[in-house]
Amino acid sequence: MRNEVMARLDALVGSWSTTLSGAWFLEPADLEVPGSATVEWLDHTFVVCRWTMQGDSGVATSEQLLVLGRSDARDEFTALYHDERGVCRVFAMTFDGAQWILTREDPDMFQRFIAEVTPDRITGRWEASDDQGSTWRKDFDLTFVRN
Repeated sequence: MRNEVMARLDALVGSWSTTLSGAWFLEPADLEVPGSATVEWLDHTFVVCRWTMQGDSGVATSEQLLVLGRSDARDEFTALYHDERGVCRVFAMTFDGAQWILTREDPDMFQRFIAEVTPDRITGRWEASDDQGSTWRKDFDLTFVRN
């Protein structure tokens, strides 16, 4: 049986073109990095997001995997993250159909992704804090456009 609250995530499901921009760590400052993402259901239980960013040669330079699930007892979503560096992270998640937020508050750093969601576009930004959330810096903007 399909979880009714998880069904809200249907809004994310599909094939997307992505653009990473405004990254403080890339040169030149106005560099835009194209990519693609696929978001799909796994057995109508979990939502799996796979996205790839491409380098100058068109070859994937960054690959991320995000698995979205839910705890009914806690009434909350959870996201498990993994990337090509071997990094694994757990994010708390909220999603109301119009706003998608991922947050983590771990000893090494706090992070958050804040995005506005429309039927054909997700416009978000990743931010980080090295002082337990007192101050935040933007890492980069991430835009998804539905194919």
